[in-house]
Amino acid sequence: MTLLLAGDIGGTKTILRLVDISDPLNWQDVYQESYASAEFIDLVPIVQQFMQSANVQSKAAKACFGIAGPVVNNTAKLTNLAWYLDTERLQQELAITQVSLINDFAAVGYGILGLKAQDLCTLQNGKPQPDAPIAIIGAGTGLGQGFLVKQGENYHIFPSEGGHADFAPRNELEFQLLKYLLDKHSIERISVERVVSGQGIVSIYQFLRDRAKAQSHESPDIAAAIRTWEQEAGQPEKSIDPGAVIGQAGLSGRDRLCQQTLKLFVELYGAEAGNLALKLLPHGGLYISGGIAPKILPLIENGDFMLNFTQKGRMRGILEDIPVHVVLNQQVGLIGAAICAARL
Repeated sequence: MTLLLAGDIGGTKTILRLVDISDPLNWQDVYQESYASAEFIDLVPIVQQFMQSANVQSKAAKACFGIAGPVVNNTAKLTNLAWYLDTERLQQELAITQVSLINDFAAVGYGILGLKAQDLCTLQNGKPQPDAPIAIIGAGTGLGQGFLVKQGENYHIFPSEGGHADFAPRNELEFQLLKYLLDKHSIERISVERVVSGQGIVSIYQFLRDRAKAQSHESPDIAAAIRTWEQEAGQPEKSIDPGAVIGQAGLSGRDRLCQQTLKLFVELYGAEAGNLALKLLPHGGLYISGGIAPKILPLIENGDFMLNFTQKGRMRGILEDIPVHVVLNQQVGLIGAAICAARL
């Protein structure tokens, strides 16, 4: 048995998976477990507890951990957790010969290579080119972006900070949204992440609510939830997930303001995905990952996303040739960590 250890390490939870790669053509999942990250002082005791629970005779030969935060010189400090991770220390304390730390969105990049047909929802078949670049965009807590480039027989994964590029409004409503956010936060620029992310859904809702108070009414339960969240601003833990509240009400069709919020969000998401596609020309495919897209999949599929994706003037024909897929498998980062470990 040849074991790899893969990890998806976040400020809220840590997911670990053991994979047997004795048969290179048929990897087998051996054991998987999830842990509340904040209950541990470090990653090491989690891995030790995990290996004890897995009850396997062999040790993991290699390990790769996708980290929710930047990885610099084989070290990482988690964004929302007081952990400092170092590959050399992890190798020594875990008795694993090779350990790699990679950014969580880089792990998604590797994971794209291990997905199956049932893990994807195709929005546009396009005209795929096997050796062309692959692009990834994923709205969740923030907005991740990255790309893969073929080098020999393998792909090299490049993370990006493209989510922090400037938000580029295209019409009067979006210009109003830009000004609203500039004034609200008293800042000099708005990144696209501020509108295409979980926090972006809330920002769009607040904008539409405040803009149209004379013409429309908030549903009392939605208003109460958003008000509670606004009052809890600055607190480490919040009792309300406003994005989820808005998303559920919008998807069910029971709240018009939430429906309008999701419609604008999907349009902006599609437009930014199109911007990324123009820069990279990913004829190997553009993959939409992150936690939001699968939850609002009917709205992603209804045409607004792809309309705004391809609405690039003379470049429309080029974008219509790019395959576009939504990643349905929410463990794509864990799959990617395993693939990265195998390549060590």
